[in-house]
Amino acid sequence: MLAFEFISVHTVYRQYTHPSNPPLPVSAELFLSNEAGTPMYQQIIDQITAKITAGDWSAGQGLPSIRELASASRVSVITVKRAYLELERAGLIVTRQGRGSFVTTSQELPKALLRANAAQHLSAWIACARQLGQDPQDMVQQLLAALNATIESDEKDTP
Repeated sequence: MLAFEFISVHTVYRQYTHPSNPPLPVSAELFLSNEAGTPMYQQIIDQITAKITAGDWSAGQGLPSIRELASASRVSVITVKRAYLELERAGLIVTRQGRGSFVTTSQELPKALLRANAAQHLSAWIACARQLGQDPQDMVQQLLAALNATIESDEKDTP
């Protein structure tokens, strides 16, 4: 008797697969804008990283082929290839000759992505606070107040 497991392939739809088969490639749908100040390859990197961080694309999940993503996104194959190379250098995906690209199976990946995301947000917050003219002591006090408020909120929510 065959057993099937229910997996989320993309936030838009779900698919059934047999447990012995790897998850099928995810949807090639990304939202890219020519109007954004960010290069197309960076938009691809950012959106794939966000999908991996959010758990929409799980470890071992196949990514769309370079040609498929290029066609679906209406960008050059070279643009997608550059994005995939950058994602591979960052350790987010692996490419297997003749089989395609997959989300890396590293157990540390989610933590590393979250740390990088937190560092990016913290840097943006510091830049904003400096533009407002806050001195470092004010920034530290504001950060400690926000941290304490979060801890108190978490303690109230915990039974």
